[in-house]
Amino acid sequence: MNLLWRPFRLLSLLSVSLAALSAGCSNPGEDVRVTLCRDMVRVTLGGEPNWSGQSIEPRRQSEAVVRLSWMGADGQTGQATCHYPHNAVESDMFTAADPLAAYSTSPTRFVLDGRSIGNPELARVIGQAMRKQGREFVDRARATLEGR
Repeated sequence: MNLLWRPFRLLSLLSVSLAALSAGCSNPGEDVRVTLCRDMVRVTLGGEPNWSGQSIEPRRQSEAVVRLSWMGADGQTGQATCHYPHNAVESDMFTAADPLAAYSTSPTRFVLDGRSIGNPELARVIGQAMRKQGREFVDRARATLEGR
């Protein structure tokens, strides 16, 4: 009986792993810094804006700046910047292949419509955005496992 149970356990573990991997990121072509910045805007505004633009500006040894713009439901435009510090000691094959790999994935500065948001509010906003990402990941994994 134990011999029959092993393949079943292995198959179950493999399918859960594949489901989790296939659920992945909501937008696998988008840089993680842009995704986090968007989610920080969403949790701060309390809703989904109508995105109108985005850019990433690496500033050599200083920081990378993600710029987002949107149109609100009220017709007002909005802008945000997330500032990610340079994090690499030296260039290597990873930063040569992906220059953004030299920058942190957690911002040290967040500016929303001209208002600079610093700690402790910045830490709270990042935490809320990351919890939102975690819930979305679990929901996608669950939907994949349930065959939706």
